[in-house]
Amino acid sequence: MKAIVIHAARDLRIEDRPEDPVLPGQLRLRLATGGVCGSDLHYYNHGGFGAVRLKEPMILGHEVSAHVEDPGTTGFARGQLVAVSPSRPCGACKFCLEGLANQCLNMRFYGSAMPFPHIQGAFREVLVADASQCVDATGLTAGEAAMAEPLAVTLHATRRAGDMLGKSVLVTGCGPIGTLAILAARRAGAAEIVATDLSDFTLSLAAKVGADRVINTAREPDALAAYSADKGHFDVLYECTGVAAALAGGIAALRPRGVILQLGLGGDMTLPMMAITAKELDLRGSFRFHPEFAVGVGLMQKGLVDVKPLITHTVPLAQAEDAFRLASDRTQAMKAQIVFVD
Repeated sequence: MKAIVIHAARDLRIEDRPEDPVLPGQLRLRLATGGVCGSDLHYYNHGGFGAVRLKEPMILGHEVSAHVEDPGTTGFARGQLVAVSPSRPCGACKFCLEGLANQCLNMRFYGSAMPFPHIQGAFREVLVADASQCVDATGLTAGEAAMAEPLAVTLHATRRAGDMLGKSVLVTGCGPIGTLAILAARRAGAAEIVATDLSDFTLSLAAKVGADRVINTAREPDALAAYSADKGHFDVLYECTGVAAALAGGIAALRPRGVILQLGLGGDMTLPMMAITAKELDLRGSFRFHPEFAVGVGLMQKGLVDVKPLITHTVPLAQAEDAFRLASDRTQAMKAQIVFVD
């Protein structure tokens, strides 16, 4: 089978790899669509992120949908479209037993160079997955089903925020996670959503999916200042850039006892601790997801969340590197996807 393998920064190859054996409780899948994620881009553009570096060739990808080729004894049907969760916790460590599966000590998350040997990813023509990873995606397109993973990231963050009904929300960074955060916050009952970014293209999509106001901070660097009066305005901040300046600007615009959801992974940042302390802000990390994956698929199936406007480019497997180049250009792309079958 063919797989998309990263060897080093800008060294992406389509290679032949052997298929994995199918074990009890697993099924063989024929991959349909895979979305290029921000972490995939870090490996492609930089060979890793922060302290996480490539130490061996690794199959990329964790945002995928597939058709069941061999259901085995799992109860799925041949040809059925499924969304495949990349989250594979062990179920036995202390965090799994506490219900914190996303913090699993033995997590096998597709396409991750955090452990060594690396966890090989899902960008391969034939994928063997546990039945527990697969969620029926009937009624969705393969592209929509492949969006379940980034949607789950923002649903998990929204759960971390707590009560959202009637709240004012600021989203800094309008890439795929930022725009999906807008959809998640609105579905959870946010009354006002303001989004910031440096790209007019991404901001146009943020407005399309429901932001009440969008601000290009490259053109209007002081636009958030108005929201900082009287100790701030927003109840919740989704920080999706991983950039210290964006976090600091967002904190200034938060009202006392506001909640900061840190989703952006840009490495360690300097924090304005005096403001966090004086305004009694809650700083909450948000990392991956687990049960939210199936929830996201259900929301899309019911028409309660529409991710289609975010899928801006689709390319065939043979041109996979084009998807990585496109996804790196935020002036024209939001979510670039790779089609593995005709």
